[in-house]
Amino acid sequence: MITVLFAAPDRDWDEFSQALRAAFAAAELEVDLVREADPLDVDYIVYAPTGWLKDFAPYTGLKGVQSLWAGVEKIVGNETLQAPLARMVDFGLREGMVEYCVGHVLRHHLGMDLDICRSDTNWAVHVPPLARDRSVTILGLGALGAAVAEALVALNFKVTGWSRRQKDQAGVRCLAGQEGLDEALQAGEIVVLLLPQTPETDNVLDAKRLALLPAGACIINPGRGPLIDDDALLAALGRGQVAHATLDVFRVEPLPKDHPFWAHPQVTVTPHIASDTRPASAARLVADNIGRSEAGLPMLHVVDRGAGY
Repeated sequence: MITVLFAAPDRDWDEFSQALRAAFAAAELEVDLVREADPLDVDYIVYAPTGWLKDFAPYTGLKGVQSLWAGVEKIVGNETLQAPLARMVDFGLREGMVEYCVGHVLRHHLGMDLDICRSDTNWAVHVPPLARDRSVTILGLGALGAAVAEALVALNFKVTGWSRRQKDQAGVRCLAGQEGLDEALQAGEIVVLLLPQTPETDNVLDAKRLALLPAGACIINPGRGPLIDDDALLAALGRGQVAHATLDVFRVEPLPKDHPFWAHPQVTVTPHIASDTRPASAARLVADNIGRSEAGLPMLHVVDRGAGY
């Protein structure tokens, strides 16, 4: 019998426990899924950083930890965790992120905010360019960024992708390194941020880099709040360098009530909903990863502690 400890918030238990038990049964795994257990008996932990577990040291027989989050910045530095740590990379997260990003890219590309007539005085003809004439830059070409890039290429957008390491993706101009970042930003009429949060990516969009964007660029950030220097973004919005920012993630969440983003007419705030973990699809990955580990295979999407993701 495999003992799996569910160390996520109590509010998630009912829905996730049903999905996980169904996935374990489908994978023919004999699992005892629990919320409490003697640490010495625990084989695997299904984990969320908002849960109660902070100290992994007592779990001396731990074979692996499966995070329910795609981002791991809140756990990767925990020195008590020595077992393999796997990120959540499943089709539900991927498809949800694609839908959010493509929806907002199309919103800014088509100028939907201008074209939705709110009164009879708003009648004005505005014809946007075709997608083939619009340049979109994606910062981050991991699983989520690559999926968003693929969807935008299918819609005929001119897509540039940037990552720390050189990537190769059909239909995407792939850049890397510092010079590549500058070039990618210079092409970004619409910029989508899907980078992980690491010391190297904090404030990747600062005043200097925001100034590289084409005048009137739009920014979409469903990645991590610290990727953008808030003050620099507000200044860029004020001078017209950036026309609009759609932000789903923030340095402090929930976004404080007195934050200037709330009242800014050129900022759209969404409450970290770009792509949440969906129990049904996430449970399949959890079962697959535990099954792989039990079969002597490496878990999928194991975090590189040195790189931070």
